[in-house]
Amino acid sequence: MLYRLPLFLGTVTCVVLTFVLSVTSLPADAEKGRRKVVHVLEDDTGAVIVQTAPGKVITHRGGSITLPCRYHHEPESSDPNRIRIKWTKVTDAMVFEDVFVALGLQQRVFRSYRGRVSLEQNGPGDASVIIHNVTLEDYGRYECEVTNDMEDDTGFVNLDLEGVVFPYYPRVGRYKLNYHQAEDVCKEQDAILASHAQLHKAWLEGLDWCNAGWLEDGSVQYPISHPRDQCGRKDTPAGVRNYGYRHKEDERYDAFCFTSNLNGEVYFLKRFKKVNYAEAVKACLRDSSVVAKVGQLYAAWKIQLLDRCEAGWLEDASIRYPIVNPRTRCGGPQPGVRHLGFPDLKFRLYGVYCFRKNQENVNVDEVKMTQRPGKSSKDIPINTTTTRNI
Repeated sequence: MLYRLPLFLGTVTCVVLTFVLSVTSLPADAEKGRRKVVHVLEDDTGAVIVQTAPGKVITHRGGSITLPCRYHHEPESSDPNRIRIKWTKVTDAMVFEDVFVALGLQQRVFRSYRGRVSLEQNGPGDASVIIHNVTLEDYGRYECEVTNDMEDDTGFVNLDLEGVVFPYYPRVGRYKLNYHQAEDVCKEQDAILASHAQLHKAWLEGLDWCNAGWLEDGSVQYPISHPRDQCGRKDTPAGVRNYGYRHKEDERYDAFCFTSNLNGEVYFLKRFKKVNYAEAVKACLRDSSVVAKVGQLYAAWKIQLLDRCEAGWLEDASIRYPIVNPRTRCGGPQPGVRHLGFPDLKFRLYGVYCFRKNQENVNVDEVKMTQRPGKSSKDIPINTTTTRNI
């Protein structure tokens, strides 16, 4: 959209071309405290044209991705050293996180993006940046702002990740997590809290879960593919049910977590006998690996198509197994990760799923410290004798 405004100094044209799908404009209060972006249209004596990518770009954890953004000067003699390029991440909660800024040859990268973000520099007018070694936290919406003297403009790019959403609750039972504890348990299981878009996509792919869980924006939702009386009445339509934004400290729910590609392999450790939890930890360590986390098992099932009809211990002391091709005596007609609950750590015997990193330099001392039965959050007590079945 172009706005005709009075010209302040000289005659400069700023024409903005942004082709972004499914992106809504920021509310006025979200811009409070940020410099107002002005779009100027006057005569044809000069122009700055800014263009961003259509819709979104998609990658996976560990990959590299270009966030496209280009600008064009008219006349061509405009001094490139006076162009300021700034990239910012915008969260669902309208929090702005600085990512990258460049002014001429001077560049600065911020916080967790340091060492991973650089200008693409694919010819004149390229404001695109490359993100290397993409993390789960990089998922989201990015703003590209290009400033030429007194005029500037912005475009938006959405960075999406290939991955899988999974519901999670700790050993102590369902509806025991406030928002911050939900963040913690997802991170402990090699994941992050899912976004509404990720949960909605999982619902479209068939996810059906009758317990409400936290999402990363502080809302509480749950996906229903097959309406039934136990899950909000049978006569209501299928969809993602939304409780709205809840009190992050006081209210308790489960969590919906999201994870992506593995930098390693999950496998079922073949043994002559079944083991308790402590023996499972030692068995994986002897095989130069660690007990797999829940998020790692889901990623192996979804992305690496791990299919194993044998129940095994995971790092949180739960018992699960992944099924890609449903068959008799393997837990029902639908594919998925089967969950048999949290059995007694000492007396119940199962197999074990291990995880081995692609890198060979694994710190064994660090591994030993991470293998603690049922540790789901520092604020959640552990009941080592509770068993739950789904």
